[in-house]
Amino acid sequence: MSPSCCERAARSADEQLRRPMTPTGTSLLGLVKHLGAVEHRWFCSPFGRETEPFWFDPATEDMAARPDETTADILTFYGRARAAADASIRETDLETTGTAWDGRVVSMRWVLIHMLEDTVRHAGHMDIVRELVDGAVGRYPGTE
Repeated sequence: MSPSCCERAARSADEQLRRPMTPTGTSLLGLVKHLGAVEHRWFCSPFGRETEPFWFDPATEDMAARPDETTADILTFYGRARAAADASIRETDLETTGTAWDGRVVSMRWVLIHMLEDTVRHAGHMDIVRELVDGAVGRYPGTE
């Protein structure tokens, strides 16, 4: 039995999400995976908050989705990371300091600003990668 139209469309969408669009292998889904990892690494670890173990090496494997990683798994991971980060932000004073993954002493205030910059940068990457995937251009959908 051949796949239905809906099944083919879902498979095509999933393929587009994980399709490497840069020489380094960055994909839309990989960028979501990366953002989940950095939410844990910056908002939780420095302030002694629990983080879940990664199934990938965030130094080398967080910008692309492996074939064994499902879209649902990565989106769920990102949701858990955001929830953990939100709790840390709510419960940590802005001037509280902690030691980051790279050994620097950072305050929650600094982490918030850094993560705003990082997330905005990657949102721009996502827009470029998305344009390469679907070819849509313009300021608003359907406009030039």
